[in-house]
Amino acid sequence: MDRRSIIKHAGIAGVLAAGAAPAVHAQAAIRWRLTSSFPKALDTIHGAADVFAQKIGEMSNGRFQVTVHAPGELVPAFGVVDAVQAGTVEAGHTAAYYYFGKDDTFALGTAIPFGLNSRQLTAWYYDGNGLKLFREFYNQYNIVNFPGGNTGAQMGGWFRKEIKTVADLKGLKMRMGGFAGKVLTRMGVVPQNIPGGEIYQALEKGTIDATEWIGPYDDEKLGFQKVAKNYYYPGFWEGGAQLDFYVNKTAFNALSKDHQAMVETAAAYAHTEMQARYDARNPAALKRLVSGGAKLLPFPKVVMDAAFKESMALYGELSASNPNWKKIYADYSAFRKDQNLWFRFPEASFDRYMQSAKL
Repeated sequence: MDRRSIIKHAGIAGVLAAGAAPAVHAQAAIRWRLTSSFPKALDTIHGAADVFAQKIGEMSNGRFQVTVHAPGELVPAFGVVDAVQAGTVEAGHTAAYYYFGKDDTFALGTAIPFGLNSRQLTAWYYDGNGLKLFREFYNQYNIVNFPGGNTGAQMGGWFRKEIKTVADLKGLKMRMGGFAGKVLTRMGVVPQNIPGGEIYQALEKGTIDATEWIGPYDDEKLGFQKVAKNYYYPGFWEGGAQLDFYVNKTAFNALSKDHQAMVETAAAYAHTEMQARYDARNPAALKRLVSGGAKLLPFPKVVMDAAFKESMALYGELSASNPNWKKIYADYSAFRKDQNLWFRFPEASFDRYMQSAKL
């Protein structure tokens, strides 16, 4: 073969190779595993992870696939942070306050007693300093976080006996998720941190005297009304409990910019849809629970006042002892103060009127 022929064929080969490369790249699939802290039976809270995975698959035309795993399939319900941090899985869906044992600061990412409501928390994350501050915090754990749903204000839970005074809380064994147990402990409660799928059995057997989970739609599915009839409100420890998608930082940084944008967009969609589902489904579930014998009761003001006092005292102590908490809570509490000033006028007054109107 002469020199011109070699050059000619080399040129054709180069063109073919250049054309083939994008096709091979386009077919390369990304496969992630996501572990959830929530049982599959809870189609709202576990379902947020399913929505996240579905949207990523749709946006990538199936080239970026996320499989969702229930607690115990890959890691335990409360093992999400460790698994994501270590890269055992690429992603997780959980409530940050489950991990307050590592650092109390985690709780600020989900809910603290007398904290921000769901809209306020979303505002703090997306337009305030919340996301920035938590990205810095989670960098210590090799995690990139994204808001992953909100329950809205929760119910106060199911109690075997009525609560009329603070003294009625003394010695009460209550399933209480995460950080809020620190406040209730100061009031005499004995908190138990039990995964959602194990609560009913504990309440039925008398291992616990009371439990809180989220609200009517999930509570009905879990069957708490069968073993405890006193249904209290509000869950002052969760005025707007936010979930998170945790992503292993190394795995996230390995994605292209468009795939990173898919993760961010899918998380934001799931974040919005989860609260919409709870808001849409809770009213009918509450009606069914009441018609089935559940007794709706407000926490007495004396209990609320005592809890508020203990909460503020705890936050002061943590600010004096934990630099991570102090940095984030200072911004959080300033934002909360301004938000409540604003909500007091248009939002609260409109809600009060509408809730008293005859519709």
